[in-house]
This record gives sequence, structure tokens and C-alpha cells, in this order.
Amino acid sequence: MIKEVLQQRGIVLTMAIGIFLCMLDTTVMNIALPAIQTGLKTDLGQLSWALNIYTVLFASLTIPLGRMADIYGRSRVYLLGLGLFLAGSIFSGLALNVGLLIIGRGVQSIGAAIVFPASMTIGIQNVTLAERRNTIAILGVTQGLAAALGPTIGGIVVQFIGWRGIFLINVPFILMAMLLCWRLLDFKETRQAAKLDILGSLWSMVVLFALTLTLIKGSDWGWRSPKIISLISLSCVALILFILTERRTAQPMMPLRLFRDRQFVGASIVTIISGIFLVAVLVLLPSFFTKVQHHSELMAALMITPTSAMIFIWSPISGLLLEKIGPRLVMLTGSLAIILGYVALSFVDFNVYGQILLGLLLIGTGYGIIIGPITILAAGDFTGELLTASQSVIGVFRQIGTSLAVAIFVTALSTNLVSAQQTVWQSAQQEINQLAVPKPVKQQTLAQVNQQIFAAQSNEQQPTNKRFINKTQEKRLVAQQYQQVVRQQHLDKQPSAVQASAYRQTQQQVRAEIRQINQQLAQSIKKIKSQMTRALIAAFKRPYQVAMPFTLLLVACVSLFSAKLIKHD
Repeated sequence: MIKEVLQQRGIVLTMAIGIFLCMLDTTVMNIALPAIQTGLKTDLGQLSWALNIYTVLFASLTIPLGRMADIYGRSRVYLLGLGLFLAGSIFSGLALNVGLLIIGRGVQSIGAAIVFPASMTIGIQNVTLAERRNTIAILGVTQGLAAALGPTIGGIVVQFIGWRGIFLINVPFILMAMLLCWRLLDFKETRQAAKLDILGSLWSMVVLFALTLTLIKGSDWGWRSPKIISLISLSCVALILFILTERRTAQPMMPLRLFRDRQFVGASIVTIISGIFLVAVLVLLPSFFTKVQHHSELMAALMITPTSAMIFIWSPISGLLLEKIGPRLVMLTGSLAIILGYVALSFVDFNVYGQILLGLLLIGTGYGIIIGPITILAAGDFTGELLTASQSVIGVFRQIGTSLAVAIFVTALSTNLVSAQQTVWQSAQQEINQLAVPKPVKQQTLAQVNQQIFAAQSNEQQPTNKRFINKTQEKRLVAQQYQQVVRQQHLDKQPSAVQASAYRQTQQQVRAEIRQINQQLAQSIKKIKSQMTRALIAAFKRPYQVAMPFTLLLVACVSLFSAKLIKHD
């Protein structure tokens, strides 16, 4: 009996390792992008595909590959998935150029699309009915916690190991998981006498691929561009064909009966919405800490860690509260915490980290309370294929939530930053042009201001130049001014002592004028930089202000959950 219990717990632990690694790699790379860009000497446009291909393939392949595992043997297919994830991690970590990195990430994502759904199913089917709810809760919490910890772990690894470490740290954990699988899983399991829904799988992949690619590249390609319109049209047509196919297929890949369950629909919607509001914090705030406040990647990662800490604390607590106060009240509590978190981020002073921390703690608490029981509620009383399908679908919706958050909030931020840059540049031109300084000096100063505005959106802080007229320029101005004095006073006919005295007087006069000009320009530059900082803070803050009313959608979904938890054991 003890041996069986230990084996069950070992299997759940092994599945948790697989899920953690798969979900971790959806966010761990974000904070390392500047380091990877420098290391591979590439531009951000190309590098973004190494990030996007993981999300696109993971989301589009999870359901069909999860179904293949059910048909051909979960344990065998799961081990294959771990092998692909291992190969992709090594290939990515050793990549010599961005093309090889994209290939490695693609292989990683295929492995993750196998491991993720199979982990949920294997973990659940290897425990007793009495332990099923706890197992689902553990594996569900692992998903949310891994995604939340991604930036923190990424920042630490980049700081102490380097960007290649964010891929290579997977290797020992995957090898450990493979060894545990070999010892604990049954590879002689009976295959299901079922057929793969090839047509349904094809349409689902088309829908999710087109939708995810639309969300990711919409801001880059333009939401009204022919590419995006074509992708949206393709996803809509494929969705209709998918629904028609699944309704007529005897063994559908995604049973539409799932969506007849009101609580499953609620869990699906809340998974997407809560994921959007969490990832919005994980994506934007690290950039704010590094680009505006000029902290290191490690410090930025640590500054958002309180969000992950709250998820870690509240996820298991909310799972316990589920039976005592019921799903509806638990979902309401988590929703209100996220709403209050966005209210805080909308009104606090972003220059004071303690005030930002309040929003981080509330959002982490709310997401932890929601994500703890959400997989339990999504599973409901489903069994067999319906249970497997429910977990795969929830996993896909989690990826869609991530893609939506990146698309919506990064697009909003990019628009705000461009607007802030244009506004400050116009103000800077007006400020400098009204100064009583030589035109060449104005042009030179405006060029420096332009560099400062650009530097405000990069990871490097440009030093403020307090001498806008340098020594070389000073000598040239003195020489020009002295030549005028020579011509006016006919000093060329005077003794050398008189010429030397005139030169010293001219030099002192020019230096006094330069000091005055430099002081005026320094004050103007200080004013412009202050305005730029305020504009950047507003640019980062504005998306949270706009999103704040939409957090109320979480409360609207609460009615989809039952007041009391129905027990089926």
C-alpha cells in the first residue's frame, strides 16, 4: 500500500516537472531578449520569432498531440515529448545564430505540446478517485506558477549564467523526469481502440495557428493589413469547419459536449481573462524597470517576484477554501483582488516602487486564488476522454490568454511610446529654439536631445552632457571673435603685447558667454528629460488605466460557477 502511494506521488511529481518546464518556457525568454539580441548580433524583429514560434506551435498542437497520446499510448508518447523538448533546449542553448535558435524553439514547442496535455492525463489517471481533485489542483497551480516565475528565473539565470542558460537549465530536469518516467510509468499500457480525428485536428491547428499569429504580429503588420485580415478570415472559416466536423465525427478530438457544462465555460473564460491581466504585468513592468528606471534585468525580475510569491502562497489556500466557501465566492474573491490591483496600478506613483508593489501583491493574490481551483472546476465530473479534452482545452485557452495579453498591451505600449516621443520632441524643439544661443549650438543640442529621447526607450542610460560647447569649439569661437577684434581695432599694427592682451580679453569674454549658454542649455535639457520621464511613465501606466474597467468582466463570469462544490467521489 505504501509502495503504491509513493509511486502515485512520484508520478504526480514527475508530471509536475514536465508541466513546469513547458509553461516556464512561455515567459522565461522575455527578459533575456536584450542579452540574446546582443549575443547573436540580430535585430529584435527576427528574434521575436524565436519567442513567437513557441507560443504559436504550443497553442496549435496541444489538442491534436494530446489526442495522439491517448490513442498510441500516453507513456510512450510522453517520453517522446520529453526527448523532443530536451533536443530543442540543447539546440536553442547552443545556437550560433537566430535561425538555429528559432528551429530549436520550434522543436521545444512540439515537445511541450506533447508533454503538457499528457502530463495532466497521466497524473490524474494514476491516482485514486479520492486524490483526483488534489492532483488536478497541484498540476494546475504548477502551470500558473511556472508562467509567473518565468521572468524572475530568466533574470537570475541571465545575470549569473548567461542567456544560453535559460535553455540549458532544462537539461538536468528533463533527464531526471525521463529517468523517473522509465522507473514509474507503465509502457505496456493498452492502446485505445480509437481513430485520430485527422480533419478535426487539421482545422483546430489552422484556427489556433492563424489566431495566435494574428495576436502576436497584429501590431507589427498592422491590424488592417492584408496579412492580418487574411489570417482573421482564415481562422473564422477554419473555426466554422472545425465545429461542423466535430459535430459529425463519432470520435471528435474536442468533444463539443464540454461546452454544455456551464462551469467549464466559466472556467475557460476566466482562464483567458485572468491570464491576460497577469501576463500584462509580467510583460510591461520589467520593461519599465529596465528602460525607464534603468535597473538591471536581475533587479527588474526580483521587483516583480512578489506577484509570483502571492500566487505560490494563495494557490493552495484557495484550493482548500473551495470546499468550505464554494466556487462562486472563491472566484469572486480572486476577481476582486485583481480588480483592486489594477485600480492601484492606475492611480499610484510609478516613481515609488512601494506603491507599485501594492498592485503586484493584489494581482498575484487574485490570480493565485483563481488559478488554484480553476483546473478542478474545469475538470468537473468529467471522466475518460472528456477529462483529457477538458485539460487540453484549458491549456490552450491559457496560451491564448498569454497571446492576447502580449498583443493588446505591447501594442498599446508601443503606440503610447511613439506618441510620448513625438510630444516631447516637439516640446524640446520649441524649448531650445527660443533660447538666445547660436544656431549651430541649437542644432547640436537638439541632436543630443534626440539621442536622449531614444536612449529613454533603450536599456542604456546616456550620460548628460553638461558642456554643450566643448574645448575645440571654444577655441574656434575665440579665434573667430579675436579675428573680428583684430579687424575692428587694427591690432595687426599694434605691438605683440597689446595683441596678447586683446586675445586674453576675448578669450575671457567668450568663456563667460559659453558658461552662460551651457547653463541655459543644461536647464533646458533637465526640463526636457524630466518631461520625457513623465511621458514614459504615463505611457506605461496608460494601458493599466484603460484595462481597469475590463477587469469587471471577471465579476460578470462569477455567476457561471456553482455556489457550492459538488462532490463526486
